[in-house]
Amino acid sequence: MMNNFKYGIDVLQSSTALRLARGEQKGFLSETTKEAVLRSARYVRDIVASGDTVYGVNTGFGPLCTTIINASDTQKLQENILKSHAVGVGKPISPLLSKLMLVLKIHALAKGFSGVQWRTMERILWHIDHDIIPIVPEQGSVGASGDLAPLAHLFLPLIGLGKVWVDGEIKDATSVLAEHQLSPITLGAKEGLALINGTQFMAAHAVMAVAELHNALANADLIAALMLEGLNASIKPFFTELHALRPHPGNQFVASTIYNLLNGSKIVESHKNCSRVQDPYSLRCIPQIHGASRQAWLHLRDVVETEINAVTDNPVIINENLTISGGSFHGQPIALPMDYATLATSEIGNVSDRRIYLSLEGDTIGVPKLLLRSTGLNSGFMILQYTTAALASENKGLCFPASADSIPTSLGQEDHVSMGSISGRKLRQVIQNVNCILSIELICAAQAFDFHRPLQSTPIIEAIHREVRKHIPHIEADQPMEDILSKAQELVSLGELVALALRVAEEQGVPYYGDHVEQFNTF
Repeated sequence: MMNNFKYGIDVLQSSTALRLARGEQKGFLSETTKEAVLRSARYVRDIVASGDTVYGVNTGFGPLCTTIINASDTQKLQENILKSHAVGVGKPISPLLSKLMLVLKIHALAKGFSGVQWRTMERILWHIDHDIIPIVPEQGSVGASGDLAPLAHLFLPLIGLGKVWVDGEIKDATSVLAEHQLSPITLGAKEGLALINGTQFMAAHAVMAVAELHNALANADLIAALMLEGLNASIKPFFTELHALRPHPGNQFVASTIYNLLNGSKIVESHKNCSRVQDPYSLRCIPQIHGASRQAWLHLRDVVETEINAVTDNPVIINENLTISGGSFHGQPIALPMDYATLATSEIGNVSDRRIYLSLEGDTIGVPKLLLRSTGLNSGFMILQYTTAALASENKGLCFPASADSIPTSLGQEDHVSMGSISGRKLRQVIQNVNCILSIELICAAQAFDFHRPLQSTPIIEAIHREVRKHIPHIEADQPMEDILSKAQELVSLGELVALALRVAEEQGVPYYGDHVEQFNTF
């Protein structure tokens, strides 16, 4: 268990948020946070008592912002907003993603600018600490007054409604609260609005994507290096001298990393004087292609970590004299980077599919067509590339930016929306598809690599190949591929190969990651 995290005070990173959601690190509410929350709640009570008109405190919502609500009805107003806005549809998001939303929301509320009650904060923390996680449907947010529908579902259990995950089972929140001798919370003025205004659904997807894309990119470089060996590709396009002349950090990081992975290889040495002048782009331009996607990942990470440390509800209680109804809930700042990252991720799958195709052509000395010595009766690895072609094509369709669309809602009050929730969902789908493509490249690269024996590569590449062969055999004839595909996907998605490469580098004192590692290997 790492050091406790102070909600509302410590700086939240994507990796920390995930540890908190996974229960690997504990978060708590400090006395300093309590003072800030209580102070903000007092400001709201003063507004109600004064009779001053403040949006969402004593007015209706959205197009009903000019409808004044009596002081006696302010609590009912907040309960109604949760009920009326919980209209999401589709499958529930994962319990981990829902819990991550709770983590992000409590951190934002704990900054003390939202006017919520202290008991509300304690109840949210109770849900996190006891792994009693609200059910949230995946569809229904347009990403502009924040993620209204998902957040309404997330917080229905506070008032004794909705459903929750408990030990993998779905139960009614009412019965679960009763089991723990807890009563529903009576929301105070502004609380319902504070709970459902915010970007935590979008941001939770983005946090997951930061981690998942980082893993996919690291796998892409490792697997590409194995494929470069399998196809007798040149190491020269990865020389530092070349990339110093076009010094994009992402390019330099990828080039130097792959150079480290291949430098000293006997396979590379065996063909350094061959007649081939240059390799196809999918081999030669790996630094430029993978590097550009690395830059997109870096941009996403930086934007996300600003977002998850921000106050994104509305109105914001600045102090006792200043309450601002603004647009901090609007998802555009993270919708655009997520759409950019979707494109960047898709390109990793696109170029991986091209390398797979090259491995099947039979143009590399010693490597047979379709990666099998006996074809005709056997189709070899031909149909694997059909799958990657299908996934790469599907990803291209998913690359249309969700944030390019906007449909007015709330009777025109919300006349421009970000659609960032769709950006986040699409991004994670594309990452999943790319992991599948990379797993097939891994199978093909390992097969091509076998044909260069007894030549040896570098310690890291040899270790990667040995690990693959522990689970996936060299294939001599057509056979069912389901189990092989499943194991390859596991090696990629769980980051096992990346962890192995890091371990070998440390144990044998050989370089792995290259230039700008401090930028591209932290999140």
